[in-house]
Amino acid sequence: MVTHTVIDSPIGPLTLVGDGSALTAIYMQEHRHQPDAATFGARDPHGFEAATAQLAEYFAGERTEFELQLEPHGTEFQRAIWQLLTRIPYGETWSYLHLAEQYGDVLAIRAAAAANGRNPLSIVVPCHRVIGSDGSLTGYGGGLARKRFLLDLETPVERRAPALF
Repeated sequence: MVTHTVIDSPIGPLTLVGDGSALTAIYMQEHRHQPDAATFGARDPHGFEAATAQLAEYFAGERTEFELQLEPHGTEFQRAIWQLLTRIPYGETWSYLHLAEQYGDVLAIRAAAAANGRNPLSIVVPCHRVIGSDGSLTGYGGGLARKRFLLDLETPVERRAPALF
């Protein structure tokens, strides 16, 4: 049975969706590519305790990897790309080209970028760690401000670019 809960976070409310045995989605407010909320099932906080606790630890800077049962819904190609995203180390980024290379087909760069953008498990499957080849922040389902926040959260202060003011 599909259920959901909504939790607070430093980047706004997060909607967690699960099927009783696994986490199937995490959506931010105004999330691009979010399905109709009617598909989230009844609101029920039970079954989301581990995800809620691990997300709180992540935002507190105490967790760098998630240990959750995940079951995102997507095509075989999308699931392969989403699996690759879980290999991007905390505090590091890959380019879309590197993501396609890791998939094994550099010609699949646009398809890999599209699959990245359709990732239903934001934060836990770290699609925010994929950036443009020139180092620029490009699209993010939750908005570029949230992407910047997550990347800054994961980057040690000594490695951040110096501020001008």
